[in-house]
Amino acid sequence: MPLPLAPITAIALRYGTVALASYAIARSVERGHRDQRAEDALDETPEGLTARREAEQVNATGRMRRVIRFGEGGPGIEIDATALGRVRFRRV
Repeated sequence: MPLPLAPITAIALRYGTVALASYAIARSVERGHRDQRAEDALDETPEGLTARREAEQVNATGRMRRVIRFGEGGPGIEIDATALGRVRFRRV
């Protein structure tokens, strides 16, 4: 019984195209660096939501820190999610 190659070829081309596009995108993305000033600002952000409005801009921060344990005395992970936002309005 012959093996139907048309469906296999179509699937291989689809996955090959996705793999090639992913590789090209991964090569074009520039590697970031860690800015210690930004890290310090994120660490000093208070937990909860804050907002401040000035004449030309609005600033907002949000931080959530939680510890999740697997079992009563089991291993755990700490989740620290911090977001800083700024919207600036200027006349041009």
